[in-house]
Amino acid sequence: MTRIWNKDRQTNAPLKRKVFVGLSGGVDSAVSAALLKQRGFDVTGVFIKVWQPDFLPCSWRDERRDAMKVAIALNIPFLFFDFEQEYKRGVVDKMITEYKIGRTPNPDVLCNKEVKFGAFWKKAKEMGADFVATGHYARIEKGQLKEGKDKEKDQSYFLWTLTPSDLHHTLFPVGHLEKGEVRKLARKYNLPVSEKKDSQGICFIGDVSMDEFLSHFISTKPGDVLDTRGAIIGSHKGAPLYTIGERHGFEITEKQPDDGAFYILSKNMEANTLTVSNKEPEIISLSPTKITVKNINWITEPSGPSLWAKVRYRGEKMPAILSLVGSRLAVEFREPVRGLSLGQSIVFYDGDVCLGGGVMNKIIK
Repeated sequence: MTRIWNKDRQTNAPLKRKVFVGLSGGVDSAVSAALLKQRGFDVTGVFIKVWQPDFLPCSWRDERRDAMKVAIALNIPFLFFDFEQEYKRGVVDKMITEYKIGRTPNPDVLCNKEVKFGAFWKKAKEMGADFVATGHYARIEKGQLKEGKDKEKDQSYFLWTLTPSDLHHTLFPVGHLEKGEVRKLARKYNLPVSEKKDSQGICFIGDVSMDEFLSHFISTKPGDVLDTRGAIIGSHKGAPLYTIGERHGFEITEKQPDDGAFYILSKNMEANTLTVSNKEPEIISLSPTKITVKNINWITEPSGPSLWAKVRYRGEKMPAILSLVGSRLAVEFREPVRGLSLGQSIVFYDGDVCLGGGVMNKIIK
C-alpha cells in the first residue's frame, strides 16, 4: 500500500494525511470513514447541509443525527458545513431553468460538480485537508476514474465532471466493494446505520418525484397527447414535467384493449403537446442516431474516435463514434437510441474506464 505518512517539520514524527469524509447519514459514507480510519488516515466526518424546499418535510436534521452517531461510534471529529446557497444556485436553479425550456438535466451530476467535489473540497482544503472522500461506488486507479466493482451500484456515470486534478485529492473507499460487503463491514464496525435503507430521490433533497418537485416552480397547464400523425389521443399535465422515453404520467383516451405501453417520442414546448407511440418500428424509426454534445469534460483523453457511451444511468453502454460538426463534438450511434433526452448526460467509456462526458445538446439525425 502507498505510504501515507509525512514528517512533522519540528518533531520529525509521523504525520497522518488528513481526509474529510462526507457523512450523509447513510451506510456507504459511514463504512468509507471506517475504512479510512483503519488505513491510518486522520479522518474527520462532515455533514453537508443543502437547500430544501419549504413544502417538503425537514429531513436533514435526522440525517445529521445519524451522521453524528457514526462519528461518535468511530471516535472521529465531526463538522457541519452549510452549502445551502451553493446548492440552490448551482443545482436547483440550473435544473429548473433547463426544465422550463423542455430539457432534462441531471441533478446528481450538478450536485457532484458544484457541491460534493466543488464547495466541499474548497472548504476542506482551506481547513487543512489533503483529501475528500465520499461513499460513491467508483474507483480511482493510476489517475483514471473507473466503474465500481458492484456494477448494479456503479456511480461513475454521475462523476464525469471530475477533472484529473480532482482525482488527485479524492478517495472512494467502497468503490472496490459489493454492496453486500459494505453492509457486512458496517455490522463488523458496529456502525449505527448498518441496517439503514438506501436513500432515493433527488440528490440530497430526498424522496420526492421530479414532477411533484417541479410543479412548485414551473407554471404548467394541461395539454394534448398526439400520435405520430398529429391526432389527439390523450392529455397530460404540462409538457415541462415529462422526459423523452417516459411512459407514465399522461392519459391515453383513444386506446384499444390490446394496445401496449405508449412512450414519449418528442415534446413541443410552444404548443404544449407530447407525441407518443406504442409501435416498436415507429419508435425506432423516430429515435435519433446522431447528436451534438456540449460542456465536454475529458478525465482521460480517448485514444480514438470509437468508444462506448451511456445516455442514462441505468442504460447499456452503446458503441459510438466521435466527430466534429463545425466546432461542436458530435456522437453517432450504430443503432437508433430510444429515449434519448436532450439535457441529460452522455458518459464515455473504454472498458471500465470512465473517460468523461458531456451534455446532449441537439439532435442531428
